[in-house]
Amino acid sequence: MSDTRKIIIDGNELEVDGAMTLIQACEEAGIEVPRFCYHERLSIAGNCRMCLVEVVGGPPKPAASCAMQVRDLRPGPEGQPPVVKTNSPMVKKAREGVMEFLLINHPLDCPICDQGGECDLQDQAMAYGVDFSRFREPKRAVTDLDLGPLVETHMTRCISCTRCVRFTTEVAGITQMGQTGRGEDAEITSYLGETLNSNMQGNIIDLCPVGALVSKPYAFTARPWELTKTESIDVMDALGSNIRVDTKGREVMRFLPRNHDGVNEEWISDKTRFVWDGLRRQRLDRPYVRENGKLRAASWPEALGKAADAIKGASKLGGLVGDLAPVEAAFALKQLVEGQGGIVECRTDGAKLPAGNRSGYVGNACIEDIDTSKNILIVGANLRDEAPVLNARVRKAWAAGANVGLIGPKVDLTFDYLHMGTDRAALSKAMENAASVTEGNPLIILGQGALTEADGAAVLGQVMAMCEASGSKLLVLHTAAARVGAMDVGAVNDGGMDAVQDADVIYNLGADEVEIGEGAFVIYQGSHGDRGAHRADVILPGAAYTEETGLFVNTEGRPQLAIRAGFAPGEAKENWAILRALSAEVGAQQPWDSIAQLRQALVAEVPHLAKIDEVPENAWQAEAAGKLGKADFRYAIKDFYLSNPIARASELMAELSRGAKARAADQIAAE
Repeated sequence: MSDTRKIIIDGNELEVDGAMTLIQACEEAGIEVPRFCYHERLSIAGNCRMCLVEVVGGPPKPAASCAMQVRDLRPGPEGQPPVVKTNSPMVKKAREGVMEFLLINHPLDCPICDQGGECDLQDQAMAYGVDFSRFREPKRAVTDLDLGPLVETHMTRCISCTRCVRFTTEVAGITQMGQTGRGEDAEITSYLGETLNSNMQGNIIDLCPVGALVSKPYAFTARPWELTKTESIDVMDALGSNIRVDTKGREVMRFLPRNHDGVNEEWISDKTRFVWDGLRRQRLDRPYVRENGKLRAASWPEALGKAADAIKGASKLGGLVGDLAPVEAAFALKQLVEGQGGIVECRTDGAKLPAGNRSGYVGNACIEDIDTSKNILIVGANLRDEAPVLNARVRKAWAAGANVGLIGPKVDLTFDYLHMGTDRAALSKAMENAASVTEGNPLIILGQGALTEADGAAVLGQVMAMCEASGSKLLVLHTAAARVGAMDVGAVNDGGMDAVQDADVIYNLGADEVEIGEGAFVIYQGSHGDRGAHRADVILPGAAYTEETGLFVNTEGRPQLAIRAGFAPGEAKENWAILRALSAEVGAQQPWDSIAQLRQALVAEVPHLAKIDEVPENAWQAEAAGKLGKADFRYAIKDFYLSNPIARASELMAELSRGAKARAADQIAAE
């Protein structure tokens, strides 16, 4: 039962939930209240005092609107609704006083501060501050912290809003930041000078309302008003985080998160945020053909001609869809290869995902279902590496009282869980007890590590049977951004990867995680000179995810649109356009000349792809529960920072990977 209350804010009467804070009620009324420490997704600290408002009939001093609930307000003498003022002389004087205090010790280095132009303190000093200061004392200075290679610190600018401390503790689940000292000696610091050990630490850069925490790789490279901003989708994992790509000319300068409550809230992982230097290095910017065992640069007509001759002369043709390919490219490849009597495959890691059964390769849960679930079981997935933002969401459910169980090797997931075992026997035991866990919207998250072994189909069948026995929802967690979309268009064959490996001509669309055996003629289409390009006989340079518009379907089955933010380097072309040009050379010209026409053909075949940003309902269709093996579960991702060709091209990801390995090595005491 909701506890609605009437309240008058600046003369507007409205009804709000009594549990709301005054700052939230003001937002409902469309009134902006300045704040530094308050953040919707973090606990309330109430320590910056910028959000002061006047409560009429209350104490004769302003009240902090972030820490006072509507139900705490006193009605008028005759039962009138309580009155709150956000623009009275008392409030104006209070805000000016708070701003004056904040600026006592703040260094006035706006021209050289990297936050300039996007700084909350700058904006609010303009809007709510005064143009003078009564303080003549020298300003204090604070030593900068070393938080690692991602976050640069200028702690003299810090206003002690504690957002970074609350984020790292509550959302990222690490305990390395805190505040020491009192009064003028108070400072935010890290425990024993440690660097941050988290793959979500970059979010504190967005949270910091001043220039105390800024992005180390991006620092001093651009100003916000020079950047072109494009809303897009991330492909570093299969979560499909909503991002903003900021470009300066042709260069991608940085990635920032966009708010999407159903997917990533407003967080992104460090790989998503900092992988942009990988978009500049080791790029394929012209076609190549292999002659006498060596690759040499070639023209587009020559490379396409050579590829077309190989396809026409193939006795058995195979196509591979890589982990970063948009749905349109997978669809075009399927049309081309199957039109020539060949087979395609997108399950390049050998995952036993059932073709045609969407509830088997996506599940029937939404990411948002985690929030309301009280019993979550994770099978064969290391969430912290496979989808850090999803892991933070499970942590949020755990903090709200959910029970979490894990079947698989023990790992640090940043929260407590019941370790139920590491092998298939643990899954069978959980199956026996499944009927007893039916309360509190139970949910099972099934990782790719559980599906890539020989008995992957049996594991999937067992987990689906568990879902039926307990009424659980199922979320299949993918590691490849392109996988669900490629499964949707049917880029699969009955023989799986083995059947494609037997082909004498293989068209490799950006699949860099596979080893292709000797003997086959390989046409590689991709953006980076990675494993796939080293094995190729013909290289056709394609666009990366920021350089073409394309559909990606995330792990819950939600189609999302990545928008082009820049152009591919050199002679590289968009992926669908290369396949369209090649189809004409082969003599089976595809019937579309633009991405819009291609998408119409795609939607005609797979209608749910037209519903952008909607999660389609998947009809439940259980797979047969076969015989389980004996082995332990293994996780799909060995190195979080080097899981795809763009990340492997990034110098920063290599440094982070080295740091993570050094941290994982046993610490030896100096005796």
